[in-house]
Amino acid sequence: MIKEAIILAGGLGTRLKSVIQDIPKPMAPVAGKPFLEYLFCFLKQQGIEKVILSTGYKHEVIEAHFGNRWNNLQIEYVIEEKPLGTGGAIKLALNKTQTDQILILNGDTFFAVDLRKFFRFHYEKKANISIAAKKMDDLSRYGSFTFEDNFRITDFIEKKERKNGYINGGIYLIDKNSLPLDKVPEKFSFEKTILMEKVKELQIFAFPAGNYFIDIGIPEDYDHAQTELPQFFQQHLHS
Repeated sequence: MIKEAIILAGGLGTRLKSVIQDIPKPMAPVAGKPFLEYLFCFLKQQGIEKVILSTGYKHEVIEAHFGNRWNNLQIEYVIEEKPLGTGGAIKLALNKTQTDQILILNGDTFFAVDLRKFFRFHYEKKANISIAAKKMDDLSRYGSFTFEDNFRITDFIEKKERKNGYINGGIYLIDKNSLPLDKVPEKFSFEKTILMEKVKELQIFAFPAGNYFIDIGIPEDYDHAQTELPQFFQQHLHS
């Protein structure tokens, strides 16, 4: 089972500036609690024991709030002194991991994926990378992909107007030892350099999940989160 998770929490949150204070986006309050707290609660209840937060902008706000432990969940930090892109942030955080199978999440999205099923899928497919995929009617805000009948991804499609399909839900399960991270620059995009450029040589699979999903990256959805997220936790978990 998966024991360690990396959360990318270095975003500036520029699109949310109109509705939140000058704080990191994952610290945006949702019904009185930082969004990150919901992620921690969800991960802990699914067996995650350690979280590595890849931080940058206003990282001290996150550290001051959570410290090195939250509700028996171990927390470690890596700090981007300068923006490293998603790939650089992941590579930096991987230095703090001890296990081979690592979960990676975005600090501004919540996707209620069953991690045990996700791990089983990843293991059975012998995947290098598995991506939690969410079916959406409007793909204009998200990258999407196509996959074969066995769920192996064949192509990634950048954000554009497209109806119906699966989006990258922002949760990855990686086998860190099988990724070609030794030859990449310090700053790089995980999506472009690893997923898109290596799709033919790596075993990358889509794990379709119909679970609840919300991205707080824009004010409208952040507003929805204020009621939806607490309701979800009330019905399914205990926040």
